[in-house]
Amino acid sequence: MGQLRSSHALGPITCLSIDFAYRQRLSRYPLARDGSGESKFHESGLLAQDIHAAVQLNWFVMSERLKGKIGIVTGAGTGIGRACAIALAREGAQVALIGRRRDRVEEVTREIGDSAFAIAADVSRTSEIEHLIDQTVRRFGGLNFLLNNAGVLHIGSAEQITEKQWDDTFNVNVRAVWLLSRAALPHMRKVGSGSIINVASTLGVVGARNRAAYAPSKGAVVLLTKSMAIDHGHENIRVNAICPGFVETELTAAVIGNAPDPAAIRRERTATHPIGRLGRPEDIAGVAVYLASDESSWVTGAALPVDGGYLAV
Repeated sequence: MGQLRSSHALGPITCLSIDFAYRQRLSRYPLARDGSGESKFHESGLLAQDIHAAVQLNWFVMSERLKGKIGIVTGAGTGIGRACAIALAREGAQVALIGRRRDRVEEVTREIGDSAFAIAADVSRTSEIEHLIDQTVRRFGGLNFLLNNAGVLHIGSAEQITEKQWDDTFNVNVRAVWLLSRAALPHMRKVGSGSIINVASTLGVVGARNRAAYAPSKGAVVLLTKSMAIDHGHENIRVNAICPGFVETELTAAVIGNAPDPAAIRRERTATHPIGRLGRPEDIAGVAVYLASDESSWVTGAALPVDGGYLAV
């Protein structure tokens, strides 16, 4: 069970925003009304306003589902990567946060605290991959999981996409996943197990208009995931993919914002998800925590849709 403690008594855990902490607490402990009419949490006995106050006073919500586990998160400065890094650390993991923009990953590192550190790196470059893996192992003492989240999106048909855009898409979305996974495997063998989590896409399962580079790259990630799961299952190294639908991030905000009618595009995208809303980065983070944890010890080779029902249509 998560606990609230003073930051002075805590180790490597996450500082959460007031809203995020409150919503996470609500999802675990249903509210009841006592005689005074005030909302209380059944298990914790804490008033809802106490949760807000605790976070404002620099207290934290912590758990130990990933206690003792060490991981790497790429593309950790914004969006899905940021949410995953925060969630993984909140559950007890020590994490190396990787991103091209040092200021972004350092900001997330400060938010998490001592259980994270930032590395500015371009994951499409082999030399930088070897460096970030070595840094992580030296800093924390090993490697248990890898979350391959970094990605790029170039919009266009087969005729419109340039060679440079095609190469950039596959270098970041596919080649980097392969190179990082390959570099991580020896360290996972040393600890006797491991979990590689690849952020693919629903568009790695079905096609879409003007995604002639992006969709094939994510399809390659799905099949790389399955192939590696077969190759390394006997080593107790699991490899899975998360296939998000349309999640609201800076990347997708640009897609909507650059459209001739952003409001119409938002309505159109929302309508393709039966659950009736677009995704949030935290929707993906919960699945990442599950796949990094021992709870998923018999899950490998899966491409898990987290898509508000998009692929069910």
